Amino acid sequence: MISFLTFLVIVLGLITFGRIIRIFELSSELRGSDVNAVTTSDNKTHSLILLILGSAFIFMVFYMSYAMNDKMLPAAASEHGVAIDTLFRFNWAILGVAFFITHGLLVFFAAKYYFKKEHKPVFFVHSTKLELIWTFIPAVVLSTIIVYGISKWNQIVAPVQDDVMVIELYAKQFDWTARYAGDDNQLGKASFRAIDGSNPLGIDFTDPQSLDDILVRNEFHLPVGKEVIFKFHSRDVIHSAYMPHFRAQMNCVPGMTTSFHFKPIKTTEEMRVETANDKFDYILLCNKICGASHFNMQMNIIVEDETSFRQWLGSQKTIAEDRKAAAAPVEVKTDSLAAPADSAKVHAVTADASKH
Repeated sequence: MISFLTFLVIVLGLITFGRIIRIFELSSELRGSDVNAVTTSDNKTHSLILLILGSAFIFMVFYMSYAMNDKMLPAAASEHGVAIDTLFRFNWAILGVAFFITHGLLVFFAAKYYFKKEHKPVFFVHSTKLELIWTFIPAVVLSTIIVYGISKWNQIVAPVQDDVMVIELYAKQFDWTARYAGDDNQLGKASFRAIDGSNPLGIDFTDPQSLDDILVRNEFHLPVGKEVIFKFHSRDVIHSAYMPHFRAQMNCVPGMTTSFHFKPIKTTEEMRVETANDKFDYILLCNKICGASHFNMQMNIIVEDETSFRQWLGSQKTIAEDRKAAAAPVEVKTDSLAAPADSAKVHAVTADASKH
């Protein structure tokens, strides 16, 4: 009902505004003036309106950037994420200055130099100085952005050290599976040809390195201060593993292995204190529109200290333990005292049925 009333008020307001304009037109016709003629007074009024609205627009851009700052992501929770945030702030500072100068001059010149009959424009064909200015300054600014960005990117994608944890993230419509390398820190082999109902990741169980791997599906844990390299796979369509708080994102492409690495620097508890949100959790999302339930394709990430992480990882079953539990025969318990009585009841019913 409120939406309908709001819509009705807007429509009535537009109709009223149109009627007011028509009244001004009629009054001008009664005075014998041309309603289509633009006078110097009209131009001056329009320039003043442009100056007010243009200045208000520039002010609102900067105000909204400030007012909405607390709605943005919190500070980066990974080592390379700090560098990315710094790079973003550097770029936004340059863009903010360029936006203010260009739009400020646009509004100022459009408002100041409105049309006057006595004004005569000055034309010139060529200015080497101006061409040097508008070529040299953008070239320097863009070169600075590119060189600075490439240097940060090279730091981010630099080769990982030997002491790094290996985790595989396996995407399919519409969930994630994380596979941890076991004690050998080596993931076992896998192939899409081995995928079936009981082996959704296509793991090669004949590979000894696979047997100590660990599969988790509801959430996965990371140790703070430990470099982690992720290997990404997809079973069906292109997905995108997006961990916004770590400033990490990588496409998951069927038939390919992509990778990315980062080091978490803040535990989940530390981020809950920093954000004043007791329910805060790091999250893994799919950042590609991959189907009907794309919005629900997410997985929680818990970052904790090394001791807590080792305790959690030790409580998870390895693939070998899972296969052993699945292959164990199911024990059927029977009541030995009740069995003869049940058997007698069955014979009695059978005998009664044979009489009929």
